[in-house]
Amino acid sequence: MAVRTFDSIVIGTGPAGEGAAMKLAKANQRVAVIEAYDKVGGGCTHWGTIPSKALRHSIQMLADYRRNPLFQHTRDQVEVEFPDLLRAADSVIDHQVRTRYRYYQRNRVELLFGHARFVDPHRVQVQRPDGVAELIEAKHLVIATGSRPYHPPDVDFSHPRIHDSDSILKLAHTPRSLTIYGAGVIGCEYASIMACLDVKVNLVDTRDRLLSFLDNEITDALSYHLREQGVVIRHNESYERVEPRDDGVVLHSDSGKKLKTDALLWANGRSGNTEDLGLEAIGLEPNKRGQIEVDNSYRTEIDHIFAVGDVAGPPALASASYDQGRFVGSVIADGECDWSLIDEFPTGIYTVPEISSVGRTERELTAEKVPYEVAQAHFKSIARAQITGHTVGMLKLLFHSETKAILGIHCFGEQASEIVHIGQAIMSQPGSANSIEYFAETTFNYPTMAEAYRVAALNGLNRLF
Repeated sequence: MAVRTFDSIVIGTGPAGEGAAMKLAKANQRVAVIEAYDKVGGGCTHWGTIPSKALRHSIQMLADYRRNPLFQHTRDQVEVEFPDLLRAADSVIDHQVRTRYRYYQRNRVELLFGHARFVDPHRVQVQRPDGVAELIEAKHLVIATGSRPYHPPDVDFSHPRIHDSDSILKLAHTPRSLTIYGAGVIGCEYASIMACLDVKVNLVDTRDRLLSFLDNEITDALSYHLREQGVVIRHNESYERVEPRDDGVVLHSDSGKKLKTDALLWANGRSGNTEDLGLEAIGLEPNKRGQIEVDNSYRTEIDHIFAVGDVAGPPALASASYDQGRFVGSVIADGECDWSLIDEFPTGIYTVPEISSVGRTERELTAEKVPYEVAQAHFKSIARAQITGHTVGMLKLLFHSETKAILGIHCFGEQASEIVHIGQAIMSQPGSANSIEYFAETTFNYPTMAEAYRVAALNGLNRLF
């Protein structure tokens, strides 16, 4: 079998793989990218971030329509089902795929569709859908195969009433009731989405509070608004078994509770896509979640092989994955990277309303004995929020009470994932340039949501003495 040679091989076309491929191509490397699916984009584009966030946007538009007094006389005439909302995501996915094809073509990156499997540390066999196998080799290789929903072996995911975060996007009807097992980011997002469709939702949390990595005040607000939407939250519960029936699914918990609903969404963890990748042939062994161990440069135990994105473990965010790919591309092309990945990256959670945060929480600052003060702006007092009707939410800034440096930004409400970046830009400034006084002394457009920073800054500065 003839072997084709490249400078670098990237396995996967999700954000991490694309980031690596583009950076390597810009460095004039000859790059091959292997994709197991029949279209580029990875799980982010086809099963994860893009479809779920497009779905969430449609849900928000529906909620705004129902709430707007201009349309009260037509509200009862509009019936929207879950599949109708899913179809709205199709055009976004198609556009994303076409855009990404252009990136690869414009940068002369060779795309190979098929299943990749390592033959040795420098060679990969690509099994194409037509049955033809091809062998390629390179000096450097990047594994960016992403992740998939974790499936415990005792849960029957072939049953039509049992879903994961991939298969729920193929749901052909709106269930009347749904149990979501797992109250992480995905579980909370789908709880709020389904509640907006008047689905009765049980959200089963294996911990004692939702999204415990966030600021306590923000998670308290999320819990309150989920309950306001009709979601029943069950904390400190773990499943004993899942019983599928013809008329529903029963979740049996260790505490003895039984929850019966039309369907069940399993949202408890993800696994790295490392099965049948041939890692045993090169001496790499993934952990029990299918993730590959890497160092600070995303280098595996084999110096010329890197792993980026979900397959390398946390934070498993599309935004961070793309930057990891670019970072590795720089390391491979230049032997080093002239920029470093940020330690404090923003988190966006697309519940209804949204949550976004960057930096440290009150809990962390208190444990570290850092003197801090709190600055708050409630959206109900912001003119732009009153105009749009999105008055639920708040912006919360944590800043050092002596230096006035911003230490954490926490936002709950519509457009939170956009709002947080304004504060992130100031918080990342060196030395005295990172100061909450910037927001008190800067003129913002009026009315805008950005004005919340001025309101919060004045609120916080007035607390100092």
